[in-house]
Amino acid sequence: MGNLWFFEKVNLFSIFCPHKFKKFRENHQFKYYKKGEFIYFSDDPSNSIYLLADGKIKLLYYTEEGDEMVKSILTRGEVFGELALLGEDKRQDYAQAVTDKTSVCQLTLEQMQEIMKDDVPFALKINKLIGLRIHKLERRIDSLVFKDVRTRMVEFLKEFAMEKGEKNGPEYRVDHFLTHKDIADLIGTTRQTVTTLLNELRNEGKIDFSRRSIYVANIDQLS
Repeated sequence: MGNLWFFEKVNLFSIFCPHKFKKFRENHQFKYYKKGEFIYFSDDPSNSIYLLADGKIKLLYYTEEGDEMVKSILTRGEVFGELALLGEDKRQDYAQAVTDKTSVCQLTLEQMQEIMKDDVPFALKINKLIGLRIHKLERRIDSLVFKDVRTRMVEFLKEFAMEKGEKNGPEYRVDHFLTHKDIADLIGTTRQTVTTLLNELRNEGKIDFSRRSIYVANIDQLS
């Protein structure tokens, strides 16, 4: 699992954006989105894979009651729409820009398959990444259904620190990109509740945070 977490930190855009490949370069263009614009909608054909060149996007779906459920929030260098590689015919979620000037690099399914065919180790890593994301989504759904909001917050912070942070013994430091609203969307609560819980955990000496970073004193004692 540790190797997969490490791979999540890799800037995939820097590895295989089509403009780096001569045979794709002439026809390659970036697409730009304003905050709130959708990259794709549920039920759109799953015929492309996307690389986030700059900005932030969220993957979401809507319940039968019309409530928005955020699956994940991604930043520069991350890939999305990858379930097309597993044979998904139509999108099961929505991809929406969270920031202005969000820049996306779009690959057709055929282009991605060609890149993966030419680089088997990379293809294996992509498959592992897909498996990890599916597993994380299953855990998040279980958490939303069966666990209280403080437990969801603690589990989110642990996962976030281990995936995105720098480790020093039991300590983790994350130069994070998420707002309190982003965290609230991911754990199914309000921004005010997130602020209250973060302050409680800081008062207990378990974390510290600023506008730009989160520090976890001891990952094993975070509860």
